[in-house]
Amino acid sequence: MLEMFRPAPAIERMADDKIDDAYKRYRFQVFMSIFIGYAAYYFIRKNFNMASPYLIETYGYTKAQVGAVGSALGLAYGISKFVMGNISDRCNPRYFMSAGLILSGIVNLMFGFASSITMLCILMFLNGWFQGMGWPPCGRTMTHWFSDKERGVKMSFWNVAHNIGGALVPTLALAGLAIFSTWRGMFYFPAALSIAIGIGIFIFMKDTPQSVGLPPIEEYKNDYPDVKVDDRERELSGKEILVKYVLCNKYIWYIAIANIFVYLVRYGIMDWIPVYLKEVKGFNIKEAGVAFALFEWAAIPGTIIVGWLSDKVFHGRRAPMGIICMVGVIAAVYTYWTSDSVMAINIAVASVGALIYGPVMLIGVAALDYVPKKAAGTAAGFTGLFGYVGGAVSANIIIGAVVDSAGWDGAFKLIIGACVLSIIFLGLTWNTHDRSKENTEKDVVNA
Repeated sequence: MLEMFRPAPAIERMADDKIDDAYKRYRFQVFMSIFIGYAAYYFIRKNFNMASPYLIETYGYTKAQVGAVGSALGLAYGISKFVMGNISDRCNPRYFMSAGLILSGIVNLMFGFASSITMLCILMFLNGWFQGMGWPPCGRTMTHWFSDKERGVKMSFWNVAHNIGGALVPTLALAGLAIFSTWRGMFYFPAALSIAIGIGIFIFMKDTPQSVGLPPIEEYKNDYPDVKVDDRERELSGKEILVKYVLCNKYIWYIAIANIFVYLVRYGIMDWIPVYLKEVKGFNIKEAGVAFALFEWAAIPGTIIVGWLSDKVFHGRRAPMGIICMVGVIAAVYTYWTSDSVMAINIAVASVGALIYGPVMLIGVAALDYVPKKAAGTAAGFTGLFGYVGGAVSANIIIGAVVDSAGWDGAFKLIIGACVLSIIFLGLTWNTHDRSKENTEKDVVNA
C-alpha cells in the first residue's frame, strides 16, 4: 500500500539560469496547494459544531453525548496525526494529502444518514483518522521548500489556512442548510467541496524540489539548520525518526505537554461557542455563527504577527511569543466568561482567536525546528498526539461533563488553569533555537 505513496525520485537538475524562476513558481504552487488543501480539511472538521444544536434539538442528546462525539474526532485525529505523520515522512505529500481529504469528505457525506450516538462516534472517529493525513504532509512540504530562517514567517502565513477554513464553516454550513433545506446539508455541501479540492491537490501538488529538477532548499537559500544529521537528503527509517529524533529529544516532550493545555483552551472555547452563546448569552444560531467566524478571522493577523515576531524579534525563539500570547488569552477568556455585553463578548471571542493560534502555530514550528526535515511529520504528529488526545478530547468530554454537573463557571476555571500550565511548559524551552548566534552551543538535538 505504501509503495504507491513513496516519495518522488529526484530528476536531472535543470540549468542554473532557470533555477531561480522555477523555484519561485513551484514554491508558490506547492504553498497554495497546501494552503487551500488544509483549509478544506477544516470545512469538514468543524461543521459538526454548527450542526450540534440541531442534533440536541432533533434527537434530545445531552451536551455530554455531543461532547463524546466531538471527542472521537480529537482522539482519532491525535493518534492518526502521530501514526500517519511517521508514515508521511516516507511518502509523497501529493498523494498522501489528497487521499486523506477525499476520504474525509466521503465520511462527511455519511453523517447525514446517521442518527444514533454510536454511529456518529464511529463516523467521527473515521473522520478524525483521515483528518490526521492533512498536517504531516504540509509539514514535510514546508521543510523541503522553505528554509530554516524564513520558516516562522512562512509557517504563520500557511497556518492561517485553517483559520480561513474554520471561519468559512458557518457560511458553508448555512449554505448547505439553505441548499438542502435540512441541517444535514451542513455536512453534504462542505463534503462535496472538499472532495473537489482533494482532486485539485492531486493535480497540482509537488513533492521535493529535487523531484522537479531543483537543488535542495538549504543549498538554494544557503541556509543550513543547526540540527545535526549525516545526510539531509537521506530518507530516514521510521524507527530512526521516532527514537533518535523525537522520543530522545526533551524539548519535543516539553512542547508536546504544553500542547495539551493549549489545545484544551483552543477547543474548550471554540467547540462550545454555538452552544454557550445560544444557551447562556441569548444569541441565536446566526449570531453565534458570527462569533464563531470572528474567532477564526481574528486569528489570521494575530498568527502572522506572532510568526513574524518570533523570527525577526526573537530570532527563532518560539517560547517568548507563545507565553505572551497565553497571558493575553487569560484576560480575553475572563471577559468572555463574565461579560453580558454583546460587543464585549464578540471582542473577547475574537481576542482569544487572535492569540491562541499563535502558540498553536509556534509549537508546530518548534517541532520542525528541533528535528531534521525528513522527520518533520513525526515530530509534528507527536505534539499533535498530545494536543488532540490530551487537550481536544478533554475539551469535549471533560468540559461537557463539567457543564452538565457544575455549570459553565467550572468550565471556565478549568480553561484558565490550562492557560497557566501551558505557560509553565513553554517556559522550559525559553532559550532554544536562537538563530541570532550562528555558532550557538544550544544545539537542541544534542541537549
